[in-house]
Amino acid sequence: MESMISNYIVIVSISGVLNALLALFAYHKRTEFAGTRAFILSSFASAVYTFGFALELSGSTMREIGFWIKVEYLGMPFIAPSSLLMIMYFTGLERLIRKGLVTVLYAIPFISTVLVWTNDYHHLFYHSMHFREGAPAPLIDIVMGPWYIVHGSLTFGCMLAGMCLILWQWNRMKRVYRRQLSIIFIGQFLPALGAFLYLVDATPYGMDPVPVIMSVTSLLYIWAIFSRGMLTAAPIARENLFESMRDGVLVTDLSDMLVDYNQAATDMLQGLDASAIGKPLAQLFLQAGPDAVDYVMNSDPQLSEERELGWNIRGETRSYQVRSSPVQKHGGHLAGRMIMLIDVTERTLLQEKLIQLATIDSLTGICNRMHFMELSRRLLEDAPGSLTPVSVILLDIDFFKSINDRYGHHYGDMALQHVVAVCNRHLREGDIFGRYGGEEFVLCLPGTSLKQAALLSEAIRKDIEHSSIYTISGSINVTASFGVAEAFRDNLSLEELLSEADHALYSSKRNGRNAIHLSSGSAITHFTPV
Repeated sequence: MESMISNYIVIVSISGVLNALLALFAYHKRTEFAGTRAFILSSFASAVYTFGFALELSGSTMREIGFWIKVEYLGMPFIAPSSLLMIMYFTGLERLIRKGLVTVLYAIPFISTVLVWTNDYHHLFYHSMHFREGAPAPLIDIVMGPWYIVHGSLTFGCMLAGMCLILWQWNRMKRVYRRQLSIIFIGQFLPALGAFLYLVDATPYGMDPVPVIMSVTSLLYIWAIFSRGMLTAAPIARENLFESMRDGVLVTDLSDMLVDYNQAATDMLQGLDASAIGKPLAQLFLQAGPDAVDYVMNSDPQLSEERELGWNIRGETRSYQVRSSPVQKHGGHLAGRMIMLIDVTERTLLQEKLIQLATIDSLTGICNRMHFMELSRRLLEDAPGSLTPVSVILLDIDFFKSINDRYGHHYGDMALQHVVAVCNRHLREGDIFGRYGGEEFVLCLPGTSLKQAALLSEAIRKDIEHSSIYTISGSINVTASFGVAEAFRDNLSLEELLSEADHALYSSKRNGRNAIHLSSGSAITHFTPV
């Protein structure tokens, strides 16, 4: 029996050392897992308890053994509440950990510790303590006091609650995280089972098996920390966050094979389910369109990249901001990459609308004056290098005010749209067409000489003259006057060129309207087609 007690003491002492090492390691590691502090307290309390129990076994007198029992209670009452808090963090229930709950969980253990150390005065924790009769070594039997029942109820309640939380989350967890969950469950179940067997006097010689069991659970925790990253983060809390994200997330390995995804991603990729794990990312992106496939094939998994892509979802084109970042193992080794899909369709449509409002005339659908000037100025600056002529045409609807006064502004708007439609029939690719102001329009024509611009003006003039606007009040005939100018020198500014065309337009207005005048820089002449 003495050799058995000696072996028991050695095993319990080892358990104390392991728990102390766990507490020190967790304190030194200081990860982002919010439950680390609860784990440190649980491990430290376990170390105090097991060391105290080892010294209790080595005692020979009631006074000596009683003292070490008191030392045990400096740690043992705090183990179960701390473990429950750690599990709550682990399972993503940190929102329930409030000051009131923590106070209740630790108030009873604190009271228990005080009552154990002062038990001789009130016997609320132990009614009595005596040596076990017939035992070959000094072993203590106790008679429970009322607070012992309160303390035991809290301890078993915390253990049971922790195990229930783990079972509750079991089916919600992906398989890769269940090993950590299993270890934590074992770390709760085995001590609870040992404590229950001790209370019903079903252990050899009535000895407490929990400190020995803790040597096993401590080894499991150490293995989980180093091989499974148990204190790196709370997997279930991370899983809940991962699944609740509105943005799609895909995780791949070094070969761009899918290894994980969240629920939001399934709404963005058809056919994305558990069977897609292990498939090439390019295959999954195939139905999203060529931009998505090009992104997969040409992006570097070792670099953080961001790109906006047109994404085909069930026949609808949406805009996605795709962010890719490398995933690294401990030590900085590349393990794969994480791709985040952010739906920016509404933002893109809003940007397009703002651009349209800033560049397009809302009534006619052609360039507004500011955008026309920007595009034409750029074209005029590039013209000397291309050795091609540039011409502009200003045209103004004749007697436009009388249309508004006679028929109303609605028909005036129809006249503007009609003239734009006629001009669009004659424009070529690369020509710039804009509304210059009111009923005046302007065209910038690259690679077009003054004569060519004049011929185009004549074609437009005749088309406007011979086409009518049909309304319920009858047809409305419209004509327009034209002024044409060519950039006759390299350093001519757009404003100067438009001024020349404006002078020519004024001559058309002054000389009967529905006419074309040309400005050659030195003179303004009436254009008469041959």
